[in-house]
Amino acid sequence: MTTLQILILIVAVGIVLWLILTYNRLITLKNRAKEAWSDIDVQLKRRYNLIPNLVETVKGYATHERELFEKVTEARTRAMGAAGIKEKGQAENMLSDTLKSLFAVAENYPQLRASENFLELQRELRDTEDKIQASRRFYNTNVRDLNIKIEVFPVNLIAKPLGFKKMDFFEVEEPAAREPVKVNF
Repeated sequence: MTTLQILILIVAVGIVLWLILTYNRLITLKNRAKEAWSDIDVQLKRRYNLIPNLVETVKGYATHERELFEKVTEARTRAMGAAGIKEKGQAENMLSDTLKSLFAVAENYPQLRASENFLELQRELRDTEDKIQASRRFYNTNVRDLNIKIEVFPVNLIAKPLGFKKMDFFEVEEPAAREPVKVNF
């Protein structure tokens, strides 16, 4: 073998090794993002299960708030049926807004605020919201890492042909999070 052939063989082996390592890294990042989404999904399901109990508890005290209960139920149904990550984020924003309204209404009923059941449900929901927020951060970090890897040269030359696509972030819309809750009586 000539020196040129050995050099070509070394370069070819190096390229193949780089391709294998890059592909495996992309797979690892994609699976981490999927796992992180699964964590969010678990917490969202927990939240969906708590909401009907919370609504029923508040209904017992605030019977004339029918429109609000319907909005909460509708928002929950829409969030449960959302398909994509962006649609899920929008539906979750709407659900969060209706829950804020529900808690604002509950503030006007001292007996409700003193209810053990209501306090426990409120604590559970707050805990779930914290877990959703932590899961969202974990998911977005993994998506960011995957998206960066897919876009960076020279990986971007092979990522698309291998079927890797950028993933969407799971975001809370800032304007909705900053607006005060509107309560009408």
